[in-house]
Amino acid sequence: MPATPSPAIEDYLKTVYAHTEWQPDPITPSVLASKLGVAPSSVTEMVKKMAAQGLIQHVPYGPLRLTQTGRERALAVVRRHRLIETWLVREMGYGWDEVHDEAEVLEHAISDRLLEAIDARLGRPARDPHGDAIPTADGRLEREPYALLADVAPGHTGRVIRISDRDPAVLRELDGAGLGPGETVAVTDATAERLVLRIAGAEASVTVTRTAAEAIWVSSAAGPTE
Repeated sequence: MPATPSPAIEDYLKTVYAHTEWQPDPITPSVLASKLGVAPSSVTEMVKKMAAQGLIQHVPYGPLRLTQTGRERALAVVRRHRLIETWLVREMGYGWDEVHDEAEVLEHAISDRLLEAIDARLGRPARDPHGDAIPTADGRLEREPYALLADVAPGHTGRVIRISDRDPAVLRELDGAGLGPGETVAVTDATAERLVLRIAGAEASVTVTRTAAEAIWVSSAAGPTE
């Protein structure tokens, strides 16, 4: 890794990695441009630079895939982001719906020494406040079989593994429903607009919107693993 990594390259690497962390289809340049909020021409130039550095595999008009070196670099950024989010919630009093944007800034600024101190102070956490696995310092990442809550049928029971942090409104909705990582839920009913869930240990069922269900991953008997 360069002594002074480029924040822009780090953002590209993290976005490419995140796109395939919970689904198998590789990201295209146009989708990458949309996610980063930049012009397609900017993506084209950056991808050429990253390919020259051995970080990305790319053919014209084709999808983007990280090389082994690119994946290692991406996981280092992901580790910083998720440890910072965990630190902000546990130590600084932030809500889980408030930390994503802060971590986006801080992940480029803190030193490896400070990151190690944060990790040690937090007790080497395995997951961030949203349930995402935190890569180890040597790049290891463990996940279990999963399913998207929006895709499971009534009758499915599973433990909430992670909840996407992209939409703070969704996080607030789920917080109000008492639903977070680690909770065991059973889907009792589902329509095009909402799902009805029974949370283990709770007396009443809760209803979540389909939008919220599309941001929740639960354990599954079978599914892709890392």
